[in-house]
Amino acid sequence: MFSPANITALVIASSFAAGLNIYATVLTLGLLARTHLVQLPPGLDPLGHTWIIVTCAILFAVEFFADKIPALDLVWNLLHTFVRIPIAALIAYHASSQLTPTMQILATTLGAGIALAAHTSNTALRAAVTPSPEPVSNIALSTAGDTVAIGLTWFATHHPIAAACIAIALLLAAGLAAHALIRALKRSLQRFSREIRAFPN
Repeated sequence: MFSPANITALVIASSFAAGLNIYATVLTLGLLARTHLVQLPPGLDPLGHTWIIVTCAILFAVEFFADKIPALDLVWNLLHTFVRIPIAALIAYHASSQLTPTMQILATTLGAGIALAAHTSNTALRAAVTPSPEPVSNIALSTAGDTVAIGLTWFATHHPIAAACIAIALLLAAGLAAHALIRALKRSLQRFSREIRAFPN
């Protein structure tokens, strides 16, 4: 199972999931490592420690609610730039411990880059949706992110190649959606600005 291709695929999928919700990703990997439901790369065995599982479960519960409150969710996501990317890189480093040192460095860099791309796209989407007066959009995006993070992490441990393909497709889709929403928001702001300037004093 632990061929270089499978390890790379696992890194891609788990890093994308980590960019959406790092606590859900680590918690899922930790529970799988603890229960031995699937065989993970040996470097990920420490994720099964009780203190890691409990800590991630608590933080996941906090994020589950904080990430669904408009404005607070944007601040939460911005602050987690300094959490998701480094931990995703650490997971990638340990997951690739069976590879050569050069490949391990490349896997770590790949993991950090994918987590950054997923996190940035997710944050951009949240920033575009936050001005909306209704909370449904925020809740839907947050719930979707939680679901994808857990589901994709689990799927990656069973079918890493397929999960990596899904992660890449989702990353491209998220990037396109974020770009389109930001452009639409800019057009709305420009139109609003023109209307303000045209309004008679």
